[in-house]
Amino acid sequence: MPLFPNERSVRTTPEGLLWEPSERWVRGLKGDVTVVDSRHAVLVWEPDLPVPCYAFPREEVRTDLLSPAKNPPTGSHTGSQIFYDLQADGEQVENAAWTFPSADLAGHIAFEWFWRRGSGLDHWFEEEEEIFIHPRDPHKRVDAMPSSRHVQVEIDGTVVADTLRPVLLFETGLPIRYYVPREDVRLDLFEPNDHHTGCPYKGTAQYWTWRGEGDVPRNIVWSYAEPLPAVGPIKEMVAFYNEAVDIVVDGERLKRPVTPFTASLKS
Repeated sequence: MPLFPNERSVRTTPEGLLWEPSERWVRGLKGDVTVVDSRHAVLVWEPDLPVPCYAFPREEVRTDLLSPAKNPPTGSHTGSQIFYDLQADGEQVENAAWTFPSADLAGHIAFEWFWRRGSGLDHWFEEEEEIFIHPRDPHKRVDAMPSSRHVQVEIDGTVVADTLRPVLLFETGLPIRYYVPREDVRLDLFEPNDHHTGCPYKGTAQYWTWRGEGDVPRNIVWSYAEPLPAVGPIKEMVAFYNEAVDIVVDGERLKRPVTPFTASLKS
């Protein structure tokens, strides 16, 4: 049965989970097989994870495709869950689904997302829109705003971008990202590569790596060739990790921020 379908406030469980009912129609597919078809999904935030997942009432899940996991993992999700293997579309996926130990979420099943962890269901839809990586957090915003600020980007003292027509991307919990028109970037100083990442708010990004000397992380530059409509102004513009380059805005040199990306940029 749905949990409080007309209430929207976030609840906290004794296990440290946060959860909130969603009013979106959510479907999950493995190949051509619809495994989840739910109008009563619940968003769940686990401790120390910045993004939510969905959990679904059992009656809205093809439980006939699930069986107790043969090799359940340890420590991958909050509490002592029960894990399930999935058999669908001619393929078996280990630990594709699990339950949370919280009484608040009894009778609900959560699923891995393929593009997030490399296993789980292949495709997810909210209403008729396909979504990627993880559900969008209803408590976060992403705004792409054209600006006339003077933005310069430096790497080891070399100015690699200089523009008076940036697009500033404001995303809850992250520093401003300064997107620069390609013609205002010294892309000849960077090498394109095959690295790509996906974002449920922006789309799929392609990357470049610094050609020069110095302790500069790989994949320091990215761009969205076909961003999602909500952030259309960043189309084919170029951004840099503030955490690893020097950015000067209207003559003020910004302090390098510390974010969830900082540690990975050093590795």
